[in-house]
Amino acid sequence: MNSTASFHGTTLRDIAVAKSAGFDAVELQTPKLFRFLDAGYTARDLVGPLDGFAVSGVGAIQEAPHDRFVRDATRLAEVAEVIGAPFVQMCTGPVDVQVVKDFRAGTLTPGDLRHRGSLGLTDAESLAETAHRVALAADIAADHGVGLYLEPLAWSPINRVSQALEIFERIDRANVRLCVDFWHFWASGDAPEDVAALPADLIAAVHVCDGLHVPAGEIPDQGVSRNVWTGAGDIPLQEWVDAVRSTGYDSWYCTEIFCDKVAELDDELVASTLRNTVSMLLR
Repeated sequence: MNSTASFHGTTLRDIAVAKSAGFDAVELQTPKLFRFLDAGYTARDLVGPLDGFAVSGVGAIQEAPHDRFVRDATRLAEVAEVIGAPFVQMCTGPVDVQVVKDFRAGTLTPGDLRHRGSLGLTDAESLAETAHRVALAADIAADHGVGLYLEPLAWSPINRVSQALEIFERIDRANVRLCVDFWHFWASGDAPEDVAALPADLIAAVHVCDGLHVPAGEIPDQGVSRNVWTGAGDIPLQEWVDAVRSTGYDSWYCTEIFCDKVAELDDELVASTLRNTVSMLLR
């Protein structure tokens, strides 16, 4: 269960809901996790509530200025190490889609302090800059005995499977894997065939999620496109699941949803229904 299933809850609530809804694991995510730590708790305070329940991953490291990036990567890697999660997650950036929109509109001024990632760089420069950050995050993760899985975001300059594979080849880190997120891949223009061509051991997690068509030329915005129930959007979910399975991958499928109406419903109902939806796709 991804923490979006209990959207407005807490990290401890995520764990409780994942257990009660019958999931086999939980993927813990910021900002809930940072809020938990900032309140004065530590990763060890999660060990009791988990009570041996699996954590598939801890995320997400977001591209940010160097000091903040290192701090966040270290905090998440420390949590993963303590609670036994095999991976931390990293997203390409900028994570704030509005920064990308403002950049394209020409309204992102030099004095704007929001992190802009590799916006404005050439494709080669953007790839090199992101590769540097992925390598840094991978090394921090390795220092804590965990792996890293990269999730390319659809609105980021680095948003394609081919770019992720090139980064992996460049940095040559044994602990780096890929998160296959159906919406981000689909909205970026990748297809089930691109997933089917991946080596199974390169995939660390699969985010099963849906979305509505993104008009040509528009920047993919999950606040708009993903504001839908899983199964009610335009992504042919069964085709994507079948593509993943064709690789031989047999690990975590994670439910992720960003739907305003769903977020206001009972979180256990949402979680259990998402679990059943994914279970049917996997039959």
